[in-house]
Amino acid sequence: MSPTLLSRRDLKFLLYEWLDAPRLTERSRYAEHSRETFDDVLDLAERVATDHFAPHNRAADTSEPTVSGGRVRMIPQVKAALDVFADTGLLAASLDASVGGMQLPHVVSAAAFAHFQAANVGTSAYPFLTLGNANLLLAHGSAAQIDTFVRPMVQGRFFGTMCLSEPQAGSSLADITTRAEPQDDGTYRLFGTKMWISGGDHELAENIVHLVLARIPDGPAGVKGISLFIVPKLLVEADGALGARNDVVLVGLNHKMGYRGTTNTLLNFGEGVHRPDGRAGAVGYLVGEPHQGLAQMFHMMNEARIGVGAGATALGYTGYLKSLAYARQRPQGRPVADKDPTAPQVPIVTHPDVRRMLLAQKSYVEGALALVLYCGRLLDEERTAPDPADRERAHLLLDMLTPIAKSWPSQWCLAANDLAIQVHGGYGYTRDYDVEQHWRDNRLNPIHEGTHGIQALDLLGRKVTMSGGAGLALLLETIGATVSRGWKADGEAAALAAQLRGATDRIAATTRRLWATGDPSLALANASAYLEAVGHVVIAWMWLEQLLVVEAATGDADAAFYAGKRQAARYFFRYELPRTTAWFDLLDSLDRTTLEMRDDWF
Repeated sequence: MSPTLLSRRDLKFLLYEWLDAPRLTERSRYAEHSRETFDDVLDLAERVATDHFAPHNRAADTSEPTVSGGRVRMIPQVKAALDVFADTGLLAASLDASVGGMQLPHVVSAAAFAHFQAANVGTSAYPFLTLGNANLLLAHGSAAQIDTFVRPMVQGRFFGTMCLSEPQAGSSLADITTRAEPQDDGTYRLFGTKMWISGGDHELAENIVHLVLARIPDGPAGVKGISLFIVPKLLVEADGALGARNDVVLVGLNHKMGYRGTTNTLLNFGEGVHRPDGRAGAVGYLVGEPHQGLAQMFHMMNEARIGVGAGATALGYTGYLKSLAYARQRPQGRPVADKDPTAPQVPIVTHPDVRRMLLAQKSYVEGALALVLYCGRLLDEERTAPDPADRERAHLLLDMLTPIAKSWPSQWCLAANDLAIQVHGGYGYTRDYDVEQHWRDNRLNPIHEGTHGIQALDLLGRKVTMSGGAGLALLLETIGATVSRGWKADGEAAALAAQLRGATDRIAATTRRLWATGDPSLALANASAYLEAVGHVVIAWMWLEQLLVVEAATGDADAAFYAGKRQAARYFFRYELPRTTAWFDLLDSLDRTTLEMRDDWF
């Protein structure tokens, strides 16, 4: 039976034939690894995801968490699966050996974790958030904070969250009001409310480590006055033992259309409810220097944004594989040219329109997976490249690609899930098949960790202008290098390279035109169209990269696999990349329709 989480053959192609992950083992950080250890990790991830995460995906969706007596209740399979996950050590796959990690290349650990996101995105959210929390503290926390909070997270004993949004502020973090009052012992007492906190309360681990944005009194206004604090659910004593309950109160659970197995909470800090000494205020510990909280939190947010893109990709990918399996076994109708009603029905995969929907899904999900893993490879370069200039280059390119890696899969792998439902026909929107849940789960990802519009503003308003446009110049230069290789390859690759070159020229020209207006409101009015256009060009680049590997492959052992890659590349260039012409034309026209729309006209 073919796998329905991810394609192991595709992962092999991307990791080994394209990104050359085994070459990373030549570097000291990864010297203990080899292709064999990479395969072992992927085998382990696929097995645990299949055996322990996938079986309760539907149950966690239909029996979502509830609150009773102030405690969160959920189906026991969630904790059982997370206990198995903790035992594998995969939570610490990419972390330093000094804190109990495997020092696995990030590109490989991302590929491994995608299996869990495909199998059960709700349950996988708990270790996903915990890893991001741990990575932030490893970068910005003190040695004592790492010992107290990170090591238990690496062991799977503590889980982590990120607490940014507030009911009155939403994504506008400049408007948060949670305050942190300094104490004589060097700690702080926090007071305020945080909303939409995934994993904010549960009994899946011994403790929950909240990373909370708050303001220290008399700090600067706006985002410059935000600081970051560790606020554990249970206080931790000097010897590591768990102490009293901190003053963090679960107000209630939000009930979402997807990710239902992940608790999503409204939390109050500082009600005085849980403090045995009667003092109000949640005990918090400042991370790093005061007023640097937003910059520190972006360490976790940027990691989470790429992780959201990876989760969206995984959901799109598993939906594609399940719709492909369904199309191969579902008999219905006959070929258009066959008018004999007594002839046996054929599997629907033989119908051209079904093949169109499957091919569209394939082009979206395999293109998105290539982008996500390419970003993982850039992170490995940023951390370990021997030349500091190469590390800086990787950092800049990763920064440029982050809003695209978050938003493009969140939009187009959701579209793949929509097509997966369509392939299933009437069965697609029933709960008898998984594809309707995958769509609901994936619909959250265009909002998670910054909406599509926020990512668009980030790309056009910040990333393309940072350092005098150095990030955009590097992206276009890097795509240009692929185009040059395509020209040299001749044949079909050369034709697609020429098409891609035309699209990158449009990026450069349109960006100049938008910012030449001198009017930021006009330049950014259609930022979402800019994100979609540039995102499509980037995925076309990913497909040309894959096609060049296919063209260089020899032997007939995987002829069908390579032919499928070639056909998906053709599809994307013929059906999808031409969409960018309309987007660029709209942007070049400096259209003011949305900008000039008034509230009372709706």
